[in-house]
Amino acid sequence: MNIALLGYGKMGKTIEQIAIKRGHNIILTVDKDDKDYDITKADVAIDFSIPTVAFGNISNCINNQVPVISGTTGWLDNYDKAVALCKEKKGAFIYASNYSLGVNIFFELNKTLAKMMSTLKQYNVSMEEIHHTQKLDAPSGTAISLANDIISQHTSYDKWKLDESDATTIPIVAKRIEDVPGTHSVNYESEVDTISIEHIAHTRQGFALGAVIAAEWIAGKTGVFTMNNVLNIG
Repeated sequence: MNIALLGYGKMGKTIEQIAIKRGHNIILTVDKDDKDYDITKADVAIDFSIPTVAFGNISNCINNQVPVISGTTGWLDNYDKAVALCKEKKGAFIYASNYSLGVNIFFELNKTLAKMMSTLKQYNVSMEEIHHTQKLDAPSGTAISLANDIISQHTSYDKWKLDESDATTIPIVAKRIEDVPGTHSVNYESEVDTISIEHIAHTRQGFALGAVIAAEWIAGKTGVFTMNNVLNIG
């Protein structure tokens, strides 16, 4: 399979290594300032760029009938536009805040726990995420996904905020520490005990592998999908 990499930072380079090991060809690498390139040469594109160019990258792929996998966070104000364009053009598109196979299992555990805890009003929920200092957005897209999934299952909460909490708000603490690939924790605390679930990424390899698996899966398909479709979970 011929793959285009839209975004050629640390994640892009890791994806390149894994894709080549799995027998694919990297036929195009696009950095943030690259404008003149032919996306139609690719069988699929993987976007790990930056928030300001992600929607343009995705739109370009969809308009040219190239399936696109996006893991860029911080651009989701335009997500509905990307979905609408994909449906209009009969394209193929996956967005995930995190492509790690383990994190996607963690998402499902988080939803299950939130549903179980929704009747236990003595527990207050809080979240923490830790990432490397080069990460541009806060909180992380993964943390936002976790918070939104809690809200969907837990009747006591209707919003999340960074470093703020009240009776109906999930507080998210975001920390930036050198060379941390990604750690996410969800905590339910009462006066007598605390229940926590946590996912700790040891390297970027897990994120990159999941993105390549998603790219392999979407080949030949039409529609808007999620990692739940790729992994057949949820």
